[in-house]
Amino acid sequence: MAYVKHWKENDKINAVEKQKLKMDGLEIFDKISRYAETGFDSIPKEEWPMFKWAGLYLQRPREDGYFMMRVCVPSGILTGEQVETLAGIARDYGRGIYDITTRQAVQFHWLRIEQIPDIFQRLEKVGLSTAGACGDITRNIVGNPLAGIDPDELLDTTWIVEDLFRFFQHNRDFSNLPRKYKMSISANLGNASNAEINCVSFTPAVKEIGGEQVKGFHLKVGGGLSARPFLAKTLDVFIRPEQVKEVAVAVTTIFRDYGYREKRTRNRLKFLVADWGPEKFREKLLEYTGPLPEKGEEPVREWNAGYFYGVHPQKQAGISYIGLNVPMGRLSADEVFELARLARKYGNGEIRNCNSQNIVLPHIPDEQVDLLLQEEIFRRIRVNPPKFIGYAVSCTGIEYCNLALVETKERMRRIAQYLDEEVEIDVPVRIHMVGCPNSCGQRQIADIGLQGIKMRSKNKKDFIEAFEIHVGGTLQEGGELNRKLKGKIDAEDLGRVLRQFLLYFKENKQSGETFHHFVHRVGVTQLQQVLDGILEWSPSRTAL
Repeated sequence: MAYVKHWKENDKINAVEKQKLKMDGLEIFDKISRYAETGFDSIPKEEWPMFKWAGLYLQRPREDGYFMMRVCVPSGILTGEQVETLAGIARDYGRGIYDITTRQAVQFHWLRIEQIPDIFQRLEKVGLSTAGACGDITRNIVGNPLAGIDPDELLDTTWIVEDLFRFFQHNRDFSNLPRKYKMSISANLGNASNAEINCVSFTPAVKEIGGEQVKGFHLKVGGGLSARPFLAKTLDVFIRPEQVKEVAVAVTTIFRDYGYREKRTRNRLKFLVADWGPEKFREKLLEYTGPLPEKGEEPVREWNAGYFYGVHPQKQAGISYIGLNVPMGRLSADEVFELARLARKYGNGEIRNCNSQNIVLPHIPDEQVDLLLQEEIFRRIRVNPPKFIGYAVSCTGIEYCNLALVETKERMRRIAQYLDEEVEIDVPVRIHMVGCPNSCGQRQIADIGLQGIKMRSKNKKDFIEAFEIHVGGTLQEGGELNRKLKGKIDAEDLGRVLRQFLLYFKENKQSGETFHHFVHRVGVTQLQQVLDGILEWSPSRTAL
């Protein structure tokens, strides 16, 4: 359908919006082959940001011409052939690095423009795409990684996610949104898709209609993290499975036509929802969809945060899925090839990505489970990981990202390993590390969120890497964002500070008490005093 870009008459729209009026982001796909022939230096700098629509960001430093690439993986579900293709790209072009993101996508690094056409051809052959993995467009649709095999799902969402994902692919009616646009569709009763932090989320619900108990969805809108985080609001509507596409398109249309296009820092859907409120947004939605029933009941259970460690029975009798830890979501190409081999040997070839940066191997016959877990690779990719390495999440960090202020991924791995050696505890503590306020590592919903900053060193002349601590995040019962404690911690001293902080938790917690409940019982004021006491003994005390 045609639509009117009414904002083109607004002189106050930002520079990115003006560029998008000259060139639709998806047009970059038409230019990549030519740039691959003429080389990186032939790409106009004003077009660098447009590569995001093809899932490509320039790595740090941009002028060197290396790209990071994200590949969309709806619901995180990959076939054996797709996994092997991705592993081959990492091996042949990406220096062997294969990252799983917090939105179930796969990420490569060190790519040159000359290599992109061949990568695209490989992806297309197996039904994968980078379109919309980045940019002001519908991003990878997050879903239940256990869709179709999950005993704890209200209904199978595989076909819904796939159909909607294909609808938005290369769809120029929706390729010029005000900002990035994140969607989740999941019927997992443990909120495996982290619904409250997405722009729009479809969550499991039931409603009695005409004397029949109907399974469907509720709709949450206006979530998002970054420097100004918001938790999504539930609208008073009930949506049948066959209506999801219509409703999703309506919400996206509202965002496209009514979303803000002036300040980039205020262009996400969450700001429109916050200004309008849920009732006004619902009224506008119904103008597009027609009447929808009022919301029903939510058969939710405890939030699982996308963790599925261990061996679990599938819906299908005699078959299990196995949840495995991938430390910081990073694998080598050789490891991915080996996982693909084992997935084919013992299962049906599938590997499923979780938004916790981990993986699931599905369709394993029960009698084969023990034999599978004896394979050498599961010494590192563990089925029952230690508490800290198993619940640590990290963004890309300064290693590749132009926005990051500090190094994160390897640092978080080292710190988690150190904590597992130093602190034994009876409950998981989810620690998320991010390198900048954009929060790709989702630090706001962590038990302990670590945000990278720069601070002056002791000599007051240099700036060094440091972190701030936030505590008490969760998405249980609608969600609560964590709160910042005062104090800046030298990155080199972060492990020791966390050790002391977590020992206080261990020594003062009740049996089985989670960190989130501990924060509420003890209070942020008390935890601030604890941190202050630890920092007084810090070698970096004079820099705080």
